[in-house]
Amino acid sequence: MPELFAFTDGACSGNPGPGGWGVLMQAREGNTVVKERELSGGEPLTTNNRMELMAAISALEALARPSEIVIVTDSAYVKNGVTEWIHAWKRRNWRTAGGSPVKNVELWQRLDAAQARHKVTWRWIRGHAGHPENERADELARAGMAPFKATA
Repeated sequence: MPELFAFTDGACSGNPGPGGWGVLMQAREGNTVVKERELSGGEPLTTNNRMELMAAISALEALARPSEIVIVTDSAYVKNGVTEWIHAWKRRNWRTAGGSPVKNVELWQRLDAAQARHKVTWRWIRGHAGHPENERADELARAGMAPFKATA
């Protein structure tokens, strides 16, 4: 059975500003890519963190059935948020340790629901470091942002 990977990235022109997200999904058998799918989208006024979250959400929501997947992100915000911080946020009714509301709460809740259907392994990689799949996800994020950037 092939292993599933999703390489995710978000981009923003200004923060906030027009933004986009991109996902490169791959099914691999060993080191061979047997199937590939690209996803992207964007918004006219958003933040980089929101676009990073949307990329991960979109990858998980694109899966038709419960799956085992590795999500590779260059966002420490997303990786740390979903693997560490989210548990305490939920215990505190979506509040930070300082008592303020969690930023982007509706996206964190959507990500939490999306990942609940799957067995997800989260991996962080350094962005813009020559990792081919991450570079491709970045290109998709920029393509998702392009229509909104033109009208900004």
